Amino acid sequence: MRSIIAKPFDDPRAPDAPPAPPIEIDAAGGAGERLDRFVASRLSGVSRTRLQRWIALGAVRCDDRVLPASTRLLGIETIVVEPQPLEADTAFSAEPVPIDVLHEDGQLIVLCKPAGLVVHPGAGNWHGTLMNGLLFHRPALAALPRAGIVHRLDRETSGLLVVARTERAMSSLAAQLADRSMGRRYLALVAGRCPAGGCIDAAIARDEVSRVRMAAVPAGRGRPARTWFRTLARGRVGEREVSLVECRLESGRTHQIRVHMHSIGHPLVGDTLYGGPVLAGFARQALHAWRLQLRHPADGRAVSWSSPMPADMVALCEAAGIDAGAAQRAAAASFEPKEPR
Repeated sequence: MRSIIAKPFDDPRAPDAPPAPPIEIDAAGGAGERLDRFVASRLSGVSRTRLQRWIALGAVRCDDRVLPASTRLLGIETIVVEPQPLEADTAFSAEPVPIDVLHEDGQLIVLCKPAGLVVHPGAGNWHGTLMNGLLFHRPALAALPRAGIVHRLDRETSGLLVVARTERAMSSLAAQLADRSMGRRYLALVAGRCPAGGCIDAAIARDEVSRVRMAAVPAGRGRPARTWFRTLARGRVGEREVSLVECRLESGRTHQIRVHMHSIGHPLVGDTLYGGPVLAGFARQALHAWRLQLRHPADGRAVSWSSPMPADMVALCEAAGIDAGAAQRAAAASFEPKEPR
């Protein structure tokens, strides 16, 4: 049996060491074994306790899915381990971070995340995250990776998130994300006079120049990504024309809407990372996850929730002469985009 040497990349003897690359493990021969035990047997230099913390943080994936440590392997999976820094050892802790619960039942929780809140711990943000708050307010979620969080929003993006309360729900929601049946719709204020609507079909990869940015790249160089959009209203802030658009994701890549709208010349207002202008003092990306649709894990019925634009985005719309209420009512109308010709 071959062992792979893996160490936390934040070695105190080398504080400037770059992150260790992901480790790929073939689960052949591991049929019936627990995920944590099997991976621990394949890694040298990482205790099972530390590995369980990595699994809890979602840093261990099977076929691109985050699974609990107790998952029994089929022996056909590809397991990817992302070694974590020493700070991660204390990241999975309960902290009194406020959470805004919109809906809760035995299988899931729907939250409205405010702008400025990080969803789960990571480099530079090991505490004070939404995940830490979930562990404080719902301690039973400690049994699930990332406390049941199955998707994320950027720190400065506001809006709806769904959290699983059981392994069954986590599996169901992860599958819906993978097969694109979970509907996620966003409202964004972008620079310029945006077209009436369309589809942006462009792969996304890490920017080769700036590692904090993503970029739209030719097919084959990145992960496939598709965003549908339609313009709800147009206005002007000073000399700058702006458009309020609704976007619907068919995939969930990092910074997807921000990258795609930038790629067609309409970056989000306030999104300075992608060239968006700061208008009327609005200094975050003007993006809000306003609607969430999914099949309930308990019985498969279609359910949905919505969240109105936060006060700062409403004020930005008003500064642009856009009726935010009317725009949101328009967004509530059916949105069934057609395949582009």
